[in-house]
Amino acid sequence: MNLTAFLRLFRILLVFTRYRLDQLIQPLPLPWYGRLMLFGPWKLYPAPRDLSRGLRLRLALESLGPVFIKFGQILSTRRDLLPDDIAIELAFLQDKVPPFPSAEARQRIEEQLGMPIEAVFAEFSDTPLASASVAQVHTALLHDGSDVVVKVVRPGIEEVIHQDIQWLYLAARTLESVSREGRRLRPVEVVRDYEQTIFDELDLYREAANASLLRRNFLGSPVLYVPTIYWDWCRHKVLVMERISGIPVTDIDALRAQGTDMKKLAERGVEVFFSQVFRDSFFHADMHPGNIFVSRHQPQEPQYIAIDFGIVGSLTPEDQTYLARNLMAFFKRDYRRVAQLHIDSGWVPPETRVNEFEAAIRSVCEPIFERPLKDISFGQLLLRLFQTARRFNMEVQPQLVLLQKTLLNIEGLGRQLYPDLDLWSTGKPYLERWMRERAGPRHQLQNLRQHLERIPPLLETTHRALDNIAQRDQHAPARRRRSDALALRVIGVVLVALGANGLGTDMHLWTEAQPMYWLLLAAGGWLTLRRDGDDSNRRTYRPK
Repeated sequence: MNLTAFLRLFRILLVFTRYRLDQLIQPLPLPWYGRLMLFGPWKLYPAPRDLSRGLRLRLALESLGPVFIKFGQILSTRRDLLPDDIAIELAFLQDKVPPFPSAEARQRIEEQLGMPIEAVFAEFSDTPLASASVAQVHTALLHDGSDVVVKVVRPGIEEVIHQDIQWLYLAARTLESVSREGRRLRPVEVVRDYEQTIFDELDLYREAANASLLRRNFLGSPVLYVPTIYWDWCRHKVLVMERISGIPVTDIDALRAQGTDMKKLAERGVEVFFSQVFRDSFFHADMHPGNIFVSRHQPQEPQYIAIDFGIVGSLTPEDQTYLARNLMAFFKRDYRRVAQLHIDSGWVPPETRVNEFEAAIRSVCEPIFERPLKDISFGQLLLRLFQTARRFNMEVQPQLVLLQKTLLNIEGLGRQLYPDLDLWSTGKPYLERWMRERAGPRHQLQNLRQHLERIPPLLETTHRALDNIAQRDQHAPARRRRSDALALRVIGVVLVALGANGLGTDMHLWTEAQPMYWLLLAAGGWLTLRRDGDDSNRRTYRPK
């Protein structure tokens, strides 16, 4: 342990003592050796009065600096693990930290670009526009007249992150080793997720690529605008992006003053969410209010502007389908269907008893559905479901955690803009249309084409293997004929599998595609069961 790491540990212990964080772990069922931690020198320090445990934890994380602030923000999204009062308080963590000197920013930019700042920018503001945990942003003007912002990673932040993460791992492993409840919270897993997230955010090339793809997905869209990335001037620690001009989405007074249609603005937020999740399977997973603006143009047809693309999420086609069916089953109160979908998707173990899981889901959902639809929180519904599923050993699904966080942000934002927003009635038509399109012949033909593209390499491999065998045999022509017949049977088996899979997947959902699946099944069966003409007609006679 070097001196810097030791001093950092000392600082962490001082903050731990000042806010009496030992009281947060005191209620946990610790063994005798674990309870020894509660009798440290911090016992002599008086507990802060009139401060809740969540507020004390938030203030402690803010005192420890950028890395712990970011950790608290990510921790706040894990409401499946944390008590509500702590999760809600951590959500108020502000990612605003003092800026580092502009001279250091200039030096890092020049190191990354390999040339003086004046060679790239006609103007460069030394006063930061914004400063966050791992980077800060300056405004600039390119020589072609383009207004841009320059995001630069804090110098030395990598070493600080490495040190702090090691201490977080130490605390997490200690908690897991001394407390059964601590093991349920999976602290090591949480720290590991955080480590991956924060190091991804340090790579601004990755963020630029995320922004570029999201922009392409919404190019020309009236509901969302994504700024242009200037790739010529992007590096791993520097990002140059179009400077946008909009109203912060939380500035309700300014939005109303320009005559913004607040109802349409809230509904378009839901449309953006469903488009990203179901149409594109690529969604901005850090859509807190600080990253969302509203265009000043056409307030009656309001358009969102998104920034900060360091955290994104995606779903597999299987996850998309299961999620859509879950949502539809929820609002039909078909809890057995919800339970079965969780088992079929592998989100809970296959040995889970459907009846018990169904009863647990019903006990969670029925009180929610007694309220008007417009008062039902989508995000809270998913949250309660995941909490219930954890009792049945549901494995943590990182993509679903990001989705839940994004949905909570979108829903909270929409209700702030338009309190009467009915998220279900707004999103249901989009969801139903997506499911119809997935069931339609065009989508099924695309799937079939993707499956058929896998057949030629398989046939080539089969032919090559059988030809190699035939070459070592004196009856090579016969071997080749048999290899051809076997190859056709392989095609038949693949077609049978495709047809059977399609027919066996929720037949009521695939009505339009059923004829195609029956055709695949018939063609595959014929190829599989057919007799080779030469083999069946040829008889070999041996002389007597």
